[in-house]
Amino acid sequence: MIPIVTPEEMAAIDAAAPEPLEVLIDRAARAVAHAAQVMLGGTYGRRVVVVAGPGNNGADGRRAAQILGRRGIRATVVEPDVDSIHGRPDLLIDAAFGTGLRRPYAFPVADPDVPTLAVDIPSGVDGLTGAVLGQPRAADRTVTFAALKPGLVLEPGRSLAGAIHVADIGLDVSRSSTDLVEGADVAGWLPVRSPAVHKWHHAVRVVGGSASMTGAPRLAARSAQRMGAGYVQVAIPGRSGVDDPIEAVGHVVPEVGWGSAAATDVDRLGAMLVGPGLGPGHDAEVTTLVGVDRPLVLDGDALQPSIVDAVAGRRAATVLTPHGGEFARIGGATAADPVAATRALAARTGAVVVHKGPTTVVADPDGPALVIANGDPSLATAREAAMCSPVRSPRCSPRVSIPCALRPLPHGSTPRRGGA
Repeated sequence: MIPIVTPEEMAAIDAAAPEPLEVLIDRAARAVAHAAQVMLGGTYGRRVVVVAGPGNNGADGRRAAQILGRRGIRATVVEPDVDSIHGRPDLLIDAAFGTGLRRPYAFPVADPDVPTLAVDIPSGVDGLTGAVLGQPRAADRTVTFAALKPGLVLEPGRSLAGAIHVADIGLDVSRSSTDLVEGADVAGWLPVRSPAVHKWHHAVRVVGGSASMTGAPRLAARSAQRMGAGYVQVAIPGRSGVDDPIEAVGHVVPEVGWGSAAATDVDRLGAMLVGPGLGPGHDAEVTTLVGVDRPLVLDGDALQPSIVDAVAGRRAATVLTPHGGEFARIGGATAADPVAATRALAARTGAVVVHKGPTTVVADPDGPALVIANGDPSLATAREAAMCSPVRSPRCSPRVSIPCALRPLPHGSTPRRGGA
């Protein structure tokens, strides 16, 4: 996992560093200079313009310009308030402002075809929320230091950052309570099944669907099977069975007042999923299932304020899976700090909250949070085919997949701290 720290946390980490500020700036500048040289493909005859501001971010850029100059690259430093970049340099380095910027900023006008390297974060992107402040210039690559910042993994900052490299400059980020999940992490979490396992050891009941939305519980059932559930039941109010997937077993519940029927024979279930495709108006029935002492996932129209309030007293594990609109309904606004808002809802309900979106935040009631930034836009569809044949980019696109973009720079790049 790759640590993520807020701008405020990063400032405290900087202040606690045992090395002088000048040493940290030099390390950061060398990482920037190395990334610039890789992007340039060499040094001879190359011209770089560094837009350097007044703070540590600007100091990193100025020092990087000195290092590049000693390597034979013609590096020019300009102030962040210039109107435009004259001529056509081989590379722009954006060191105007870092993650602490809280006011609008417009990057100088420059040839749109000139590659851009951002220092820590593209200037004009909020380091906490990823929101745009003014008119930032989209970077082809960003070098950030010690840890990721929320603004680099939350949209639209994530798309503006390009390929991201986390450079180790000797800062201690081991106490971070938020981390970006990588594929290897997930592979390590998957349980190993005993040879003696049988279908009832991992049984799941999916409760949801309606006359016009039977696809949602079917997709959920299929996903449960793919994840290893040995026995999947599907309960769709008013339907006697399930046609697809054919391996799922129907659990009959009436069309109205189905809560009690959906709560029967649960002793052998490992978990229940309630809500996909259910439609509104079933609060009483869902509340009945909240009272069942089995692990429970609430999704879709099961995520209503009164139902979520009832979750707080549950003894069994509970997972809430809201997308942005559902989160606003049950947890309030998220714009100020999406990660903190997700943590707050988890703490209030005692449930694990999976706040779905372009970047998904998973928060534990005790405080730790995980950020998931993989997948692709084909997941944002109601088409059943998306579960089976997602559209993938023909190449690794750094503005789509953060884990893909976080591959280390070639040719002896600075190693990333703690496996980052």
